[in-house]
Amino acid sequence: MKIQNVADASFRKYGKVLEGYDLSALLKEMKHTPVPEDVVYVPSVEELEALDVAKDLRNKAYGGLPIQIGYCNGHNKKLNAVEYHRNSEVNVAVTDLVLLIGWQQDIEDDFTYDTSKIEAFLVPAGTAIEVYATTLHYAPCNVNESGFQCVVVLPAETNTELTFETAKTGEDSLMTAKNKWLIAHEEAGIAGAFNGLKGENITLA
Repeated sequence: MKIQNVADASFRKYGKVLEGYDLSALLKEMKHTPVPEDVVYVPSVEELEALDVAKDLRNKAYGGLPIQIGYCNGHNKKLNAVEYHRNSEVNVAVTDLVLLIGWQQDIEDDFTYDTSKIEAFLVPAGTAIEVYATTLHYAPCNVNESGFQCVVVLPAETNTELTFETAKTGEDSLMTAKNKWLIAHEEAGIAGAFNGLKGENITLA
């Protein structure tokens, strides 16, 4: 699969590179977070949210809305699933990483999605990006054997446990957490997820 760069014009329909943030303390604090052999996602980390840059992210990136700052770290080479939210997500690449992303508008009426439409983008270490609400995404892929580290900024309570009942039909059936709609690939074996990804479970070499 061709790996593009988030600086390329082809990324513009999916998101944009963010400028004007001092990320140094955030990158430094992330050195204390684990990089397991699989993938770990932590929605909210107090030490990250206490940094000065958190105020800038809340006010500039989210217009003053309450946010959470967490991370997604580990080793991954597969697509496995796609998710989307009702809002943009901010990612900060602590290491070089690759995002496998698509367009929500390409989801079919039956909520299936053809994985041949997925594109791959390199996010260089130290780069902050906004990933638009209409962009399908999931766990990043590592570029080298040491794994990946990625800061994840979202509105507060996103990706936390549901506290209300959801319907088993329609788009509601994709909701696996608060503000999280997920379409999985059957090969990934994600418990309780809707297996609507059609085609290859894309794997990076």
